[in-house]
Amino acid sequence: MTSDFADALASGPLVLDGGLSNQLEAAGHDLGDALWSARLLAEDSEAITRAHLAYYEAGADVAITASYQATFEGFARRGIGRERAAELLALSVESAREAARRARAGRPGRRLWVAASAGSYGAMLADGSEYRGRYGLGPGELERFHRPRLEVLAAARPDVLALETVPDTEEAAALLRAVRGLGVPAWLSYTVAGDRTRAGQPLEEAFALAADAAEVVAVGVNCCAPEDVSGAVETAARVTGKPVVVYPNSGETWDAGARSWRGRSSFAAERVRDWRERGARLVGGCCRVGPETVASIARTLSRK
Repeated sequence: MTSDFADALASGPLVLDGGLSNQLEAAGHDLGDALWSARLLAEDSEAITRAHLAYYEAGADVAITASYQATFEGFARRGIGRERAAELLALSVESAREAARRARAGRPGRRLWVAASAGSYGAMLADGSEYRGRYGLGPGELERFHRPRLEVLAAARPDVLALETVPDTEEAAALLRAVRGLGVPAWLSYTVAGDRTRAGQPLEEAFALAADAAEVVAVGVNCCAPEDVSGAVETAARVTGKPVVVYPNSGETWDAGARSWRGRSSFAAERVRDWRERGARLVGGCCRVGPETVASIARTLSRK
């Protein structure tokens, strides 16, 4: 598949944004809800636009939409019907587009991109199972879950679909079938621990699923420790020959009992340089990575 986004990847590295939720929380929003940041699509979409804008202004080339936990099933639990849910999914793309328009106001020639997030089935469950996978569903059931949302997101015309935080190869295979024929390129990004998916499968096996998928323009990892990225980048590039996408967490760890983050960030510019040298072409951050770190990534990638 060819697209403007794929062409941009071929011309050099692109900077992804950071954690949308922590930027929203920094602005004072309470995200203690099963819908997480997707709740604000219905209640305060302007807040989402401002969060995207903060990352564009920090130097991000690509904003990932607030649709990670936005699903028909999740909205239904809040009493939101399918028609309104589809409008909110489309709004997630438009909110990022609006942020890009504002960011370009002072730099008319700047090229900015929107990636429509499609989280895993476990993200809809909101119980942490996206970090375990193996939900007990068959491949057909997973495909039927993902396809309707992907159809709505694709119709909103993002530049790329972000199939992200995927914990196992079973769900990855279902997602790869679900994006066929949508006319929008996609990237596939696993959440990993060491050299395996969160469900324990070898990364060689996981990345190989996307090697011949015409819709997939990049493969990689996200929502993992920075220490796990370098090996994954090498493996993804070697197995698929595609550009690699990486956006790990800050390196802090979540204490579920205390509901707070512990430890210190291990996300450093030296790591970004190493990832680029190993084949990373889309680099950003996930949980606890804010605009300041994204600005550092942008500065690092701009240097040869």
